[in-house]
Amino acid sequence: MDRGTRGREQTLRFLAAPTDAGYLGNVSGGRVLEWIDKAGYACAVGWSGRYCVTAYVGNVHFTRPVSIGDLVEATARLVYTGRSSMHILVTICSSFPNGTHAVQTSQCSIVFVAIDESGNPVEVPRWIPVTMLELQRQRQARVRIRMRRRIERGYTAGGADSLTGWTNASADRASPQLRQPPFCTSPGPR
Repeated sequence: MDRGTRGREQTLRFLAAPTDAGYLGNVSGGRVLEWIDKAGYACAVGWSGRYCVTAYVGNVHFTRPVSIGDLVEATARLVYTGRSSMHILVTICSSFPNGTHAVQTSQCSIVFVAIDESGNPVEVPRWIPVTMLELQRQRQARVRIRMRRRIERGYTAGGADSLTGWTNASADRASPQLRQPPFCTSPGPR
């Protein structure tokens, strides 16, 4: 299989349909995440030549809404490979249907793992960056890997989260409004 540009980058193009609309009339964030997953999957399968599963979705940035009727481009680029994982950066752009005035609307990091027929991870071809931009994106992916491991260690240690300092003891001493960790967005008990 050719592992050139076609294997390391995929672009899906389509029109945002009325069925993609959310409550405010633009495309819903959930639909954009679906597009991100589909573009990332196409890139992962194109690179590995295997069935792949989504292992991680993060660093999602919604910068502009997508309007119904816009031409949407979901571009997925391979930025790092592990033994069986592929780290992919997906960028969503939208424009008028004639392709003019394209703007980036969202971006997301997503990790896929290639698996065999039994569901076990399998090795993927190593990706080597060619351009300076690809090298920079690979370095950023490695930084995100280290950060995720730090966060996971904080959760599994059962003590303070290494990033927030939040502990179970802190929750016991906190007022009812503060009993949720600082990363929760919903209000605490009333």
